[in-house]
Amino acid sequence: MESTLKEIREDGASVLDLDPKTAVSGGVEDIYGEDQATAEQLVTPWTISVASGYSLLRDPQHNKGLAFTEKERDAHYLRGILPPISITQELQEKKFMHNLRQYEVPLQRYVSMMDLQERNQRLFYKLLMDNVEELLPVVYTPTVGEACQKYGCIFRRPQGLYISLKEKGKILEVLKNWPQRNIQVIVVTDGERILGLGDLGCQGMGIPVGKLSLYTALGGIRPSTCLPITIDVGTNNQQLLKDEFYIGLRQKRATGQEYSELLHEFMGAVKQNYGEKVLIQFEDFANHNAFELLAKYGTSHLVFNDDIQGTASVVLSGVVAALKLVGGSLAEHTFLFLGAGEAGTGIAELIALEMSKQTKAPLEETRKRIFLVDSKGLIVSSRKESLQHFKKPWAHEHEPASNLLDAVKAIKPTILIGSSGVGKTFTKEVIEALASFNEKPVIFALSNPTSQSECTAEEAYTWTNGRAIFASGSPFDPVKCNGKVYVPGQSNNAYIFPGFGLGVVMSGAIRVHDDMLLAASEALAQQVTQENLDSGLIYPSFKTIRKISAQIAANVAEKAYELGLASHLPRPANLVKHAESCMYSPVYRTYR
Repeated sequence: MESTLKEIREDGASVLDLDPKTAVSGGVEDIYGEDQATAEQLVTPWTISVASGYSLLRDPQHNKGLAFTEKERDAHYLRGILPPISITQELQEKKFMHNLRQYEVPLQRYVSMMDLQERNQRLFYKLLMDNVEELLPVVYTPTVGEACQKYGCIFRRPQGLYISLKEKGKILEVLKNWPQRNIQVIVVTDGERILGLGDLGCQGMGIPVGKLSLYTALGGIRPSTCLPITIDVGTNNQQLLKDEFYIGLRQKRATGQEYSELLHEFMGAVKQNYGEKVLIQFEDFANHNAFELLAKYGTSHLVFNDDIQGTASVVLSGVVAALKLVGGSLAEHTFLFLGAGEAGTGIAELIALEMSKQTKAPLEETRKRIFLVDSKGLIVSSRKESLQHFKKPWAHEHEPASNLLDAVKAIKPTILIGSSGVGKTFTKEVIEALASFNEKPVIFALSNPTSQSECTAEEAYTWTNGRAIFASGSPFDPVKCNGKVYVPGQSNNAYIFPGFGLGVVMSGAIRVHDDMLLAASEALAQQVTQENLDSGLIYPSFKTIRKISAQIAANVAEKAYELGLASHLPRPANLVKHAESCMYSPVYRTYR
């Protein structure tokens, strides 16, 4: 830097190396801000005031704990506040992982990780990135489900914004209370359908917090630009309403006009406060609201529903990879879904779109290869009048079937997909029937958390004598069957949404298009190696997730540029390298 200013404010905080050319209100004058620095740029170009001394150790964004050097301790009034030893970030990581592994209860690990995030942000993300396969089930499914159920008991400090009916008429003011101004990704829930656990009301906040942790760790979106939000309109969960530790509104869930008006005010306030290039991800809304919100705001806002679109994209990718083991094109297979909610119909629609793209056949025709079963049986044309609008495209001419087993026997699907949210519904009879007319039956048991999975990996492999190609929503341990070890794949949305979000952000996309979802699926399927396929895996290892996310981001951004939806011009020559350069690095910076 050419010239720098050092001064001490009246409150004792120091302004560190403030370059007058970049000293602008609200932070760094570029798209990605100071967190864009890579491992080669370890000296932070400060443009904002940072607290010193004891306050610096209470600032999670800048605290380094015992990793502060001797020079930094003198410069920032830390001498004596810390023990005399100075250690590396790597040793801090080793120590924390050692301590974390002492806990036998998953929720204890979750709380420990959240505590770390609240006191040392960079160490939290370094841990998560370096130990992704071990820690992903801790900070997200399945443990996050239990965390949401007990959120009132484990709540310590706010990690996002709570917008309740009390804030109606002043949501814009509430958004301005959030300390960060440059927001790029918002994950919002109303808590009505958390995983397969139902209405958890205000305690659904664990989901946006967890999702955005993965946006940063797996997709490289910097944490200061991520905002978790819970919309609290009440809950119909009687147990929570009676719980003295419940942190939300103690009233029945608002519906109809009252609900719509609050959501409309929220969407308008977000656009007004952050602009139209902020990605708003709807998460765990009930079916009726999820489809309506996506349809209503898809043409006016940059919106994405992970339950509908993210799940669809990751499952389509798994199906495409599975075909390399089973053979045949997408259009040659027959699909049967258990569950016709937002996940089931979202996956079905994206598969039909990809079939249509491959065969040039009309979408109405490709949908006929896909059948759905809901709580009342097979969805057929004779039921059309009583169906919800999002189920009607799947009401085909066919004899009724009152249950899944009858539907399997009648349809003879090659691929069975469960998104019902109800555990143990892929029974031994169902799996054996599927295996009777498929040499390699493809089974996706997608419902979360683990307790709600339609079947376990062990059941799928055992009941098919090891012939199944299996993937689940929550992780399962490897299974030994007939003397062979099978490693079950995890059809986890975390493969898709972090890279998808990065692609949207780095291209400055103003809308989400279905072709961008197909591009994400294709990118993920291309990352499945022959080694993965040889062991029966239809998804790549999470160990390479940052590389995978960069490829997905590049594909998504390329499609955004093709469609004329990107606003960051000119288009970078190498989108993969550009994606990698935009990714947040959790390595500590040197403080001057």
